[in-house]
Amino acid sequence: MRRRTISAGSLEEILQATAPTHTADPAGPSAAAPTPAPARPQGRAVRDEFEFELPRGYVDDDGTLHRHGAMRLATARDELRPQIDLRVKENPAYLSVVLLSQVITRLGSLTDVHAGIVERMYATDVAFLQDFYRRVNSEGHTRAAVTCPHCEGAFEVDLSGGRLGES
Repeated sequence: MRRRTISAGSLEEILQATAPTHTADPAGPSAAAPTPAPARPQGRAVRDEFEFELPRGYVDDDGTLHRHGAMRLATARDELRPQIDLRVKENPAYLSVVLLSQVITRLGSLTDVHAGIVERMYATDVAFLQDFYRRVNSEGHTRAAVTCPHCEGAFEVDLSGGRLGES
């Protein structure tokens, strides 16, 4: 099998070309139509954005410290897009930088979080964001079950923020 290299523009074209089309069913109206998904209860919306607080914080060019932010759930496209990024092809470790820059929706007063911002973050903050990404996208929440080493009591902590040593 031969591999083909595509550009970011080509990805959009491929995704559009492979998108399912809704055409008339040749079997006619008597064919089984897909049943619509049941309506969601009114009070329960899907949570797709999660707040966080960085352990150290990002300092921009003006010297402003940005610690509070938000990350949205990743889509399949978010995980596929870095695979065609030339920076990732040259250095596979760059994948997390590109991926995080796509899913962080806000960092302090910054709303355009790009790879250059993630590159300039402290390593502890990047490690925090990588773990936060994993928890949010694989488990759907930011809570972790822990056990007290002294009393062996079990409880949950929220990993989405707080100061160092807090949860």
